[in-house]
Amino acid sequence: MRLRTRRDTPGGTLPAILLAGILLAVAACGQGGAGTGRAAARQGEGGGTLTIWTDDKRAPALKAAADRFSKETGVTVKIQTVPGETRQVDFVTASQGGKAPDLVMGAHDWIGNLVRNGAIDPITMTEDQKAAFNSLALKGVTFDGQIYGIPFALENVVLFRNTALAPQAPKSFEELVAAGKRLKSQGKVSEVLAFPVGQNGDAYYGYPLYTAGGGYLFGQADDGDYDPGDLGLAEPGAAEAMENFAKYGEKGEGVLKRSIGTDNVASVFTGGKSAFLVGGPWFISEIQKAGIAYDISPVPGFGDTRAKPFVGVQALFVASKGPSKVLAQEFATNYFAQPDVALAFYRADPRPPALIAAFDEAKTTDQDLPKLLSAGEGGDIMPAIPAMNAVWDPWGKAIAAVVGGADPAGTTQAAAETIRSAIE
Repeated sequence: MRLRTRRDTPGGTLPAILLAGILLAVAACGQGGAGTGRAAARQGEGGGTLTIWTDDKRAPALKAAADRFSKETGVTVKIQTVPGETRQVDFVTASQGGKAPDLVMGAHDWIGNLVRNGAIDPITMTEDQKAAFNSLALKGVTFDGQIYGIPFALENVVLFRNTALAPQAPKSFEELVAAGKRLKSQGKVSEVLAFPVGQNGDAYYGYPLYTAGGGYLFGQADDGDYDPGDLGLAEPGAAEAMENFAKYGEKGEGVLKRSIGTDNVASVFTGGKSAFLVGGPWFISEIQKAGIAYDISPVPGFGDTRAKPFVGVQALFVASKGPSKVLAQEFATNYFAQPDVALAFYRADPRPPALIAAFDEAKTTDQDLPKLLSAGEGGDIMPAIPAMNAVWDPWGKAIAAVVGGADPAGTTQAAAETIRSAIE
């Protein structure tokens, strides 16, 4: 199983009057004005405990909301750190064993698996609360027509550019390659592009180039839900889209290489070996620490075709088998869903906040945020359906094989057969 940590108008600014109304409504809920708040407070009069699982990076940012909740309800909040690599599996195991926490933080694409295992409950939000969030973030936590998480951050891959070497953003992948090759011929870089492939491939990073080539992963119903029965990798167009990995691979133009993976791709860029890096906001601190002058733009597509990245959402989920479900719902909707909490998470890990008010405040001092969000516009929400777990490994390996020189058509067909067999 491959786990990931890692809108209409994304991050759009609401009219001031409407935004003020939303903030007042959310603030009122945060003071315990909602019916569930009063119920939770009464339950808290006798004490009690609320346990939340998160990671070590976000645990300190969660403390302020936890302390406020404890003060107003008398409930003790325990924040436990569990690594992102194992949190989803550990949570399902704990849920099945009757030892689940009350809340867990994680990626939105866990939702399908968690729902299938009966591990999380839907979350009830008022219309005002819904309106306070970026619409695509809310879409990411919606599964089978129900909201299953409180989103707090968005993420997608972008193109980082060393502006000292490449002052202008490339308008197409071909233009990027031409600029990279020119710099390489001048001895200014050793790599045309820092793009993570790795020995086993990486379908997450490969997705923008695949979509730019005309491929799709799963078909979508009218309501936007992904259809696991419509596997795009099994369609004839998939092989054509995968041909770009061969064209720019090791036996083609040498732009994509298996020797560059997620473990060393950032260092290729920060070490000045390439003017371009395809990566996400999780690389920003490393780039800034290296003192690289950089800019951010969307991953370019081929010709006039847009490259669509996966858009991920980080969220808080309510455990269906947690011991304090009413308290958990209250904490999630009226204490966690607050601008100050979202800003605390942003400061701990600078990804675009999902709450519009928090995003608007953060962007006043962080010029990267609008660019990160803009690069995800038109992207595809990463599928949260359980079938996605069958995709990561075989498709990633197929990408690596094609980059290494394998036949795109046969390799793609074999991956599709493996995936379809696992789904069925």
